[in-house]
Amino acid sequence: MLHCRQSLCFALGLLALLPAAPAAAQQRRGFSDVTTVVVVEVPVYVTKDGEPVRGLTAANFEVTDGRKVQKITAFDVIDLAQPLTTQQAAQLPVAGRRHFLLLFDLAFSDPEGIFRAREAAKKVVSEQLQPTDLAAVALYTASRGPNVVLGFTSDRRQIETAIDTLGVPQLVGRGADPLGLMVNVSPASGATQGGETGSGGTGEAASARSEAVTEFLKAASTAEAKSNAEALKNQVTAFSRAFADFGKLMGTVQGTKHVVYFSEGFDSSVLQGEGATMETSAAIERGETWDVNSDEMYGATRQQNDVEAMLEELRRANCVVQAVDVARLKSGVEERPRASGQDSLLNMAKSTGGELYTNFTDLSQAMGKVFQRTSVTYLLAFQPDNLKQDGAFRKLKVRLKDAPGGAKLSYRPGYYAPKPMPQLTALERRFQTAAEILGGEPGGPLGASVLATPFRTGGANSYVPVLVEVNGPALLAGQTDKALVTEIYAYAIDGEGSIQGYFTQNLGLDLAKVEAQLKQSGLKFYGDLDLPPGEYSLRVLVRNAQTGAHSLQVVPVVVPAYDKAGPVVLPPLFPEPQGKWLLTRETQAAGAPQPEYPFIIGQEPFIPASKPVLAANQGVRVAVMAYNLGNGDVRAEAGVLRADGQPIEGGALQLTERQRGGGRGPDRLVGTFTPTGLPPGEYLLRVTVTDGASGTAQSSSIPFVVG
Repeated sequence: MLHCRQSLCFALGLLALLPAAPAAAQQRRGFSDVTTVVVVEVPVYVTKDGEPVRGLTAANFEVTDGRKVQKITAFDVIDLAQPLTTQQAAQLPVAGRRHFLLLFDLAFSDPEGIFRAREAAKKVVSEQLQPTDLAAVALYTASRGPNVVLGFTSDRRQIETAIDTLGVPQLVGRGADPLGLMVNVSPASGATQGGETGSGGTGEAASARSEAVTEFLKAASTAEAKSNAEALKNQVTAFSRAFADFGKLMGTVQGTKHVVYFSEGFDSSVLQGEGATMETSAAIERGETWDVNSDEMYGATRQQNDVEAMLEELRRANCVVQAVDVARLKSGVEERPRASGQDSLLNMAKSTGGELYTNFTDLSQAMGKVFQRTSVTYLLAFQPDNLKQDGAFRKLKVRLKDAPGGAKLSYRPGYYAPKPMPQLTALERRFQTAAEILGGEPGGPLGASVLATPFRTGGANSYVPVLVEVNGPALLAGQTDKALVTEIYAYAIDGEGSIQGYFTQNLGLDLAKVEAQLKQSGLKFYGDLDLPPGEYSLRVLVRNAQTGAHSLQVVPVVVPAYDKAGPVVLPPLFPEPQGKWLLTRETQAAGAPQPEYPFIIGQEPFIPASKPVLAANQGVRVAVMAYNLGNGDVRAEAGVLRADGQPIEGGALQLTERQRGGGRGPDRLVGTFTPTGLPPGEYLLRVTVTDGASGTAQSSSIPFVVG
């Protein structure tokens, strides 16, 4: 079961976090006044004879921003021929990843062609996409323009679900992921959140889904209106202007975007004209030009300008259109003359550096050359000086030095300067946030820290509380509104790039009531996930919605298969005094079952520190929770590592009590940890617990600070 929630909470004061105690227990600088350092990343493809050129270094490239040659401050090579570990794949910057936007045109296409195009698209996803690639799914309709069904994600199952449902209203449920990284399907779709789109449980569900998609495609198609020349002009104008705006939006997405455009194209005679007939030629010779329709002869000037403006925006956004003629996807052969529609597809492809795909039976195989040419990415980065945050477009030029003769370059022609957070549109914020979640570099001025601990439940999944701490003064820096809106996003991504669980929350905090406490310490948020056994990268983004200041934390989380595993040791937990933080928790859905609060020593609930700050040589209480320990004695040993991972002498752990969990609950090993002999700095505490009965040892760790 996928665990996903989103909610909005306006906090007028302190939101209760701790459960009632059992009966026995009851006796940094701001965005507006700091020069922001902007890093511009430029993905570059170098090919020769259609094959990628390998072995180049930063010395082989020169980048010019406007008229100024820039110093390359960072250089990466992403070669998809070299296998990557899960950790390496997760660390790849978004700008260096290939982006594929699967765009289905419902305005200039027959429904049958689009219906079949879904299968061709799913084959490309399953056979050609690499784990590091990102893909999105979008539709174009005459009434709504471009509509993003699924944002750029590495989750193949979600991509296939989005292709299968195409955003059909009755197949997509409410409460979708606000970042568009997940498709919230309804039971009527016959699909599952896991992406098993063809397995609705019965053939009736799959049939109902196909019927719903077919009806949706028929309703969205405007093919019949194309016979009217004036209607076609209006459609081309609307299409061009909508796609020009969409190109500007895509310009905010880092990386090269390959727009796989499924369409029959529009009749390009509206742009090219039909030339002079005998009648018009005679009229011109007689000087009777009032009888000559220049649009019919030479093409409609306004539509020509609109199309060229659209193509320029797509080029600026680094969008390469790979046009797919879906007329030939209906029955394998062309059923009516369509040279004019094919011409418009060819124009979009060639004008942006892409290809037109037609007369083929396997789109995945046909696009193989694109995937091969782009299998090696050179990612160049530089820091422009005194860059104004005005959203203006700045031209780039990349030159190749000392490279093999005949090598060709492909790179973004420029970039858009950043804009202040309040000036971003909702879609720009959505794409920017999603990019941070999927490939942003950990850190940020807010100084957040995260603790995630899996606890066994009675079911197949584990309950994973997620505690997020945010530095209060940093969160308040640059804030001018009376309400502090804090955005929190948490996504658990497995080794295949699939999102197995997430939650999002907007917290509105009334500064008249909570500012003093925030200045004293900060904000602490309690959320939770429901995850199956596996290894995850938990990516948590916290952001001030007004200033844009944020912090991204990436935490590895291992959820064991408790019933099959031996001893399992959870991270050491350091209880904090109540009242230290402004405490909030995730809003729970009405009527949803509430899991038992897990952070308890004896009968006393406590709040653990996400990143404990300890005083030198002063002992503090610590609890180590463990499952599947035998009935014999247990031994616990502590080791301390420096921030660079090297062991360091110092620190002592002394266990004083073992509280047996009984049933399915954990044993709690309670004691004292003293950071003896440790100078101020950041460290990692690793606790190893040895089960006396079996002799098996297991370790867990938590970062801490000696202040």
